[in-house]
Amino acid sequence: MTDQAAAPAHRPVWAVTATAGGFGLFYAYAVWSAVAFLIQCAAQSITGYGWFVLLLPIAFPIVVFGGAFAAGRRRGLLVFAFLLLAGLALVAVFWLNVVGMVAGAPASIFMQS
Repeated sequence: MTDQAAAPAHRPVWAVTATAGGFGLFYAYAVWSAVAFLIQCAAQSITGYGWFVLLLPIAFPIVVFGGAFAAGRRRGLLVFAFLLLAGLALVAVFWLNVVGMVAGAPASIFMQS
């Protein structure tokens, strides 16, 4: 006798792919915005600390998407979408913190001429 109730419901592959792809576009936009911001700030001659601060928002969305995908891949589609949405919210808060830090403390990020 097998326990059918304990087994997760089968989700269509297209639904998982469409959900991950849709959210993946928003994560890719976050990465692209961070790259554009880094290029814009690099034109103003940034310090080593500035490079570190501005490279983090490039890697952070990739890591968060991977973590949310890994955490939700074996769960229901609604939970999977919620985890990707929560990860996207975390990326947005991190991005706002970085932009606020660069705007509020340019002496430590940019080289003095």
